Order: sequence, then C-alpha cells, then structure tokens
Amino acid sequence: MRCANWSRQLRKISTGSPFEAKMAYSRAVVKGNWCFVSGVTGYDYATMQMPESVVDQARNCFKTIFGVLEDAGFVPEDIVRVQYIVTDAALVDEIAPALSDALEAVRPAATMVVAGLIRPEMKVEVEVTAMKE
Repeated sequence: MRCANWSRQLRKISTGSPFEAKMAYSRAVVKGNWCFVSGVTGYDYATMQMPESVVDQARNCFKTIFGVLEDAGFVPEDIVRVQYIVTDAALVDEIAPALSDALEAVRPAATMVVAGLIRPEMKVEVEVTAMKE
C-alpha cells in the first residue's frame, strides 16, 4: 500500500514529445518540494527539428527545461543539480557559454559525461533536479 500512496502523490509533466510516449517516461516528475527533469536533448519539441549547432541544441535544452520547471511550479533558481551528456569532449568549450548563460546565477552541483546518445543528430543532453525551499 505504501507504494500506491506514494505514486498518487506524484505529479507528472509532459511536453508531448513523441519520445515520452514511445519510451514510457515523463518529462518531469514532481514529488513534494522536488522536481526531477528527465534528460532533454536539443530538439525544438514543437516542431521536432534539431539544430545542427551544438550551442543551439544546448539553448533548446534549457528552453525546454525552464518551460517544464515553470509548468511544475518551479523556477531556474530552484535547480540544485545538473548533469550534462556530450557526445564529444571537444564540444565542451563550444557549449560552455550557453551553459553559463543558463545557469550562471544558479551554479548547481554538476556532472558532465562524454557518451553516445540515441540519435546521431543529438550532441548534448541535459538533466536537472530542482528543489523548492
């Protein structure tokens, strides 16, 4: 019973991305003062277009993340943790200004991983956790 009660206290947020439906996940899950935002790639989810530029992809990631946080009742300043996945370490210097623009005032705990992503056009993925006080 405890698990059933716990799951009813969850609020699930969707952007309507076809990936969410196909792979059975929520863009974000809110539990109490916490918001867990799934990894977001650089697609413009309204058009399902992916920019070629990794900088534009990173900016799209944060546009999506900030919109999801707003839908969930959070603000960017609530972000306490971020994880970046880039497909090539050589991209880090290129995307650093976009990351700084998005989170300069927040400065959450962060991890960056170099790994492959599920589609060749994806160059960066960003996942965040937010907490309200």
